[in-house]
Amino acid sequence: MIVVQSERIRYDTNVINTMRKGEFAMRAQNLTLLTDLYELTMMQGYYENPSDQIVVFDAFYRKNPCGGAYAVCAGLEQVIEYVRDLHFSPDDIDYLRSLHIFNDDFLEYLRGFHFTGDIYAIPEGTVVFPREPLLKVVAPIMEAQLVETAILNMINHQSLIATKASRVVYAAKGDGIMEFGLRRAQGPDAGIYGARAAMIGGCIGTSNVLTGQMFDVPVKGTHAHSWIMSFPDEYTAFKTYAKMYPEACILLVDTYDVLESGVPNAIRVFKEMRAEGLPMKGYGIRIDSGDLAYLSKKAYQMLEAEGFGDAIISASSDLDEYLIDSLKTQGAKINSWGVGTNLITSGDWPAFGGVYKLAAAKEKEDAEFTPKIKLSENSEKVTNPGNKTIYRIYDKETGKIRADLICLAGETFDESKDMIIFDPIETWKKTKIKGGTYTLRELLVPVFQKGACVYTSPSVMEIRDICTREKDTLWEESKRLVNPHEVYVDLSDKLYHIKSSLLEEMSMKALDEQ
Repeated sequence: MIVVQSERIRYDTNVINTMRKGEFAMRAQNLTLLTDLYELTMMQGYYENPSDQIVVFDAFYRKNPCGGAYAVCAGLEQVIEYVRDLHFSPDDIDYLRSLHIFNDDFLEYLRGFHFTGDIYAIPEGTVVFPREPLLKVVAPIMEAQLVETAILNMINHQSLIATKASRVVYAAKGDGIMEFGLRRAQGPDAGIYGARAAMIGGCIGTSNVLTGQMFDVPVKGTHAHSWIMSFPDEYTAFKTYAKMYPEACILLVDTYDVLESGVPNAIRVFKEMRAEGLPMKGYGIRIDSGDLAYLSKKAYQMLEAEGFGDAIISASSDLDEYLIDSLKTQGAKINSWGVGTNLITSGDWPAFGGVYKLAAAKEKEDAEFTPKIKLSENSEKVTNPGNKTIYRIYDKETGKIRADLICLAGETFDESKDMIIFDPIETWKKTKIKGGTYTLRELLVPVFQKGACVYTSPSVMEIRDICTREKDTLWEESKRLVNPHEVYVDLSDKLYHIKSSLLEEMSMKALDEQ
């Protein structure tokens, strides 16, 4: 397996320019019009009906992907780049004018537009749960409205793929997972940022060279069937490859016949490498079709009999977490996995389902926010009002997550005192956490303050390490692929009473209007 580690760069979808300190940076693509039309028509409505209203919007999701008990938060670095470069270019203004739905005064306002608000977010790589804000925008209403679509696009996509990757990594039980999905991704951006997210979720490398360059992550690959087919015979193809890459010699053995041809020819090459005194490091075989359990066990027997029991046996072929788990249960002798389509597309769960909802508002001169709530016939879709934050409650002895607590910003709690938490929907489900047995961590951190970025994103490999530590805080029962134990997400007493009061108020108002 060839592994390449590049110098760190920053990505620009159009132009990569050489920058200071030998790094590369992308001139950020102008994504200002990466929005739904109604965001702009609402902005014009707010412009023509002036208001000093400051609002709070929460970006959150309602259901864990893939039937799991958690998700992995990702995509924040791209949100930061988007907000930092938010502006309407002359071409943008000309295009909007051509639609004949925006007046000249509003378009002139857009010429000088930039983001002036605050953004708080949960850092990338953190395990997260339904209904809690992954990102919070506090800004003038026009600004907060405009950024909705792009924020959801970036957070939804990368959080989905990072979560899927985490599940695949869990199924592999310590074996390395390579992301091989670029050719099946839904376009270049999905391939690039999906690979980034897969690395965050725990993959050890990607086949995507551009992602490797952009984010300084390991790139890995072997050769295709066409390499073997281009030679007179399989042995010559293997031998030629081994001479070129003696320390990364993974040979694809299923072009013709895995057990009758591929593995015997690979063994012949390995013997010659050993006889020549070449370092037998990073060598092995890859199987890309057939009964992977049966073939890997037979191949291992053949390799081990010739003194190559330490050879890598890599597998690909439409893998996902369930197939990997099944192959492990069957005793497959595979210790390296290339996962493509079902990872980069999250084949069984195509969308993350994140939403962006108004939670509070105030006039500029007011000190306090007025909580806002969205009602629904479905209780799961009733939003949590107010300007909020999140505390994670850890078991002091084990370091595992006991629950997450959504509360109002500014609420404080004493770790030495008992804490009673309860399910905000099934309120009779209560738990007492004794004082001194738990610790608290606030999850939302400042990212933008008054329009200025105050947060430095870690590298992707650093975020990957964060994610690994985060998953260690989950109980094993919450990591199960099927029917996992859900982590509780509760409301503080204060927030719960505000929500209950608003629901009662809205219900009575509806009755009065009947």
